[in-house]
Amino acid sequence: MSSPNTDDIDAVSNQKKLGKHLYTDLADLYKTPLYVYDGDQIQRNFKAFQKAVSKLNSKVYFAVKANSSVAILSLLKSVGAGADIVSGGELQRALVANIKANDIIFSGVGKTDEELLLAMKHSIGQINVESGAELERISELAFANNLKCSVALRINVDVDPGSHEKISTGQKSTKFGIGLNEGQAEDYYQKIISHPNLNPAGLAVHIGSQLTRLEPFEIAYKVLLNFSNYLRGKGFDVPCLDLGGGFGIDYKTNTNPDFSEYGKMVSSLFQNQGYKLGFEPGRSIVANSGSLITKVIYVKNGINKRFIIVDAGMNDLIRPTLYEAYHRIDNLQERGDHRELSDIVGPICETGDYLAKDRMMPPVEAGDYLAVRGVGAYGAVMMSNYNTRPEASEVICYEGEIHLIRPRRTVEQLIKMDVNPFE
Repeated sequence: MSSPNTDDIDAVSNQKKLGKHLYTDLADLYKTPLYVYDGDQIQRNFKAFQKAVSKLNSKVYFAVKANSSVAILSLLKSVGAGADIVSGGELQRALVANIKANDIIFSGVGKTDEELLLAMKHSIGQINVESGAELERISELAFANNLKCSVALRINVDVDPGSHEKISTGQKSTKFGIGLNEGQAEDYYQKIISHPNLNPAGLAVHIGSQLTRLEPFEIAYKVLLNFSNYLRGKGFDVPCLDLGGGFGIDYKTNTNPDFSEYGKMVSSLFQNQGYKLGFEPGRSIVANSGSLITKVIYVKNGINKRFIIVDAGMNDLIRPTLYEAYHRIDNLQERGDHRELSDIVGPICETGDYLAKDRMMPPVEAGDYLAVRGVGAYGAVMMSNYNTRPEASEVICYEGEIHLIRPRRTVEQLIKMDVNPFE
């Protein structure tokens, strides 16, 4: 899997503009915290992935959980993306973005009756089943409502992806997928084939997120291919293999992802095997397109380090405290190169409210704007209103123009969502 040729984060320029637009001007106009996306880069990343797998009979489905903005989904749909969803809400977002129902795959271990019926009534392309109990419920709902649906089995190949434990899904110790031991998966597939309301779509696998090596992918795909060929040998119809997502990015340099080596590996395994393939990239398509602009409120000199206190908190970007994630952070003002050990922290009343810890940062003053890079995935989509803080606004730059795609709500609007029966 290709990566940049340097570990020096200073080798990557501190980008102060998005096209002709200064980030600082956008922050002045829309206020902070502010998510800013490069829509053209999102499309370029998606096209690069498509090109890497273009020798195969395949469809690329964007993992909506990475960024569920309807505007971004619409941009991706315009270059051929389907949608990989994990909730009924994401299904409705994909449909609003004009993604065809047949180009939607529904994954996840806890689909409710309402979500399953919504998917069936829209005749989405595929529902990935993750347990015997789920398969039984789908069978009952389809039969009772005289509905047809296409069903694939998500198998658990028991592969350690080597990423953070909270985003690793390929081991048998996790809640995801159906194990291959004791013939369980084969029995379930037989039930799909024999049910009058279910169409066998094939098999699926997804072993985790932010994978930076090819080996875990290759191991998982070989297990999947061997099992699929075994089922075909038994006379079962296995038309498609859903290979999931998980391709990682380099958060230190925030450079564009290189999918070429991944494409070569996949082609070597699956070319001429007679399967239609599905791919579900998310992070690698949108992560490097996004910056979170935040304003410095105070600079506090502690005993051993500096605390740079900003107006973006863990409610705006939870990845650093939830996953111990690294995001490159630039000062958008030029104040020299002398660096000091610093924590960049938010205003929330939690010690875990930080964007970076023990980071060597250049001079910073109150009123400066900082840019947190690589936040296009699992950034705004995971925001909350903790401490009654309105979520950050979101804007996108596409073909040189800036568009507001999510306005910041006011505190008054947040409070109006409450119902007080004791007035």
